[in-house]
Amino acid sequence: MAEPELKSRGSRESVAKAASQEKIGVEADQNQDGLIAEQPASPSTSMVPDPTGSPAKGEKIVLKRSITLFNGVGMIIGTIIGSGIFVTPTGVVKETGSAGLSLIIWSACGVISTMGALCYAELGTTITKSGGDYTYILEVYGELVAFLKLWVEMLIIRPSSQYVVSLVFATYLLKPLYPNCPVPDSAAKLIACLCLTSLTFVNCISVRAATKVQDLFTASKLLALIIIIIFGFIQISTGDVPYLTPEKAFEGSKLGVDNIVLALYSGLFAFGGWNYLNYVTEEMINPERNLPLSIIISMPIVTVVYVLTNLAYFTTISPEVMVESEAVAVSFGEYHLGVMSWLIPVFVGLSCFGAVNGSLFTSARLFYAGAREGQLPAALGLVHTDLFTPVPSLIFTCLLSMMYAISQDIFSVINLFSFFTWLCVGMAIAGMLWLRFTKPDLRRPIKVYLFIPVTFVLGCVFMIVVSFWAAPFECLVGSGIILTGIPAYLLGFKWKKPHVIQKVLEIFTMFCQKIFMSVPEEKEQQEAAE
Repeated sequence: MAEPELKSRGSRESVAKAASQEKIGVEADQNQDGLIAEQPASPSTSMVPDPTGSPAKGEKIVLKRSITLFNGVGMIIGTIIGSGIFVTPTGVVKETGSAGLSLIIWSACGVISTMGALCYAELGTTITKSGGDYTYILEVYGELVAFLKLWVEMLIIRPSSQYVVSLVFATYLLKPLYPNCPVPDSAAKLIACLCLTSLTFVNCISVRAATKVQDLFTASKLLALIIIIIFGFIQISTGDVPYLTPEKAFEGSKLGVDNIVLALYSGLFAFGGWNYLNYVTEEMINPERNLPLSIIISMPIVTVVYVLTNLAYFTTISPEVMVESEAVAVSFGEYHLGVMSWLIPVFVGLSCFGAVNGSLFTSARLFYAGAREGQLPAALGLVHTDLFTPVPSLIFTCLLSMMYAISQDIFSVINLFSFFTWLCVGMAIAGMLWLRFTKPDLRRPIKVYLFIPVTFVLGCVFMIVVSFWAAPFECLVGSGIILTGIPAYLLGFKWKKPHVIQKVLEIFTMFCQKIFMSVPEEKEQQEAAE
């Protein structure tokens, strides 16, 4: 018996028709977009012609499967571990008040995040299209909800976070030149933009080059944390660890419900990024095997590294001093490394550089997926004819990020959406439960115990409630900004555009095809099994 097809979107044929008009008269395959659990082999459509007139080379124009298991592990670890664990791992200890309780909270956050990642292993092997949360929400909740997710990610979440991390990289890179004064804003912003443009260039050149950069900088940040952990164990071996003795480890612990809740909130935020590999599912080699394995390998590594790093900090730094410190790892390095303490700021910079690379890589695939579904301009869904990378989407992502250089208070913008990630993740996993009940025969190479997604969805509800409780005004403003996506959806996606606007879009798409040497991906005819 054939396995069921995932739900097709309501305006599937009209979207495909509109996309075909934007793609310079190239006939779009209107039956391609429906996702199925197992795709039967079928002949591919003819090669999309290059607008520059160069002949097709006989190779399909699609994003190639080149991400290995090792690359997947590097992507998850490198995206989760940014600058926070080096600079300000203080949110947890500030709320717990003691080293012992702080380490318990870090461990719990690692377990909870691993539960969510395992749910995404099932989602990623059931719905095998790239796009992560966006694709899953589109399949279960429909076009409007998915567009709102895409709208906020495009305007706020992705570009602002990428710019902030690149700015931290620039600050640590320039700090040795300004040892006794703050780093000038103009210099830091310039270096941050150079960081973004250089990584965008690498991502445009080759997927393999981008993954090698990710692997290299993931290894460097793990090396830095391993150095910190080793010195922590050396300190433990001396017996001089006053803040970890049985008498002192839990002294001053804050056991109030509000303190535990906020400590969990801070810890779970530090584990953000475990779902990023799902944005590039279509580019993974053997995703049914490598996606779950990447998650199973990387999440315990991150959890153990986070717990042991904080343990190392507590061998030297008291909880009270850690809360007040502006750069915990730097203080730790000055105590243990002496003249070599400059290594820690260097490693912090490298960690930020790698985190920006991973975010750029996945952000471009998110916008590429949105364009492929017809919810963003068709130009963002183009693939370079020789490099097989989404060059227009990558450049678009870079430009959006650099626009935040003009912001004077970017952190206040980011704080407006503290709840948004948990809302989208919770909706995606709730959608997974919905698919289990509505399509029980759908092929699922990975199927986690029901207890795991149910618990995690409840955890997401908890995180959303805490966000509104801790910062109600900011969250309400953020909700209002999300709703501005509704008129954008109606005007940009649902509205039947006049001929003149369609012509302008066609000209713009053709311009992007020529200037970036890119064409729409070659689609395969996908037929639903009967």
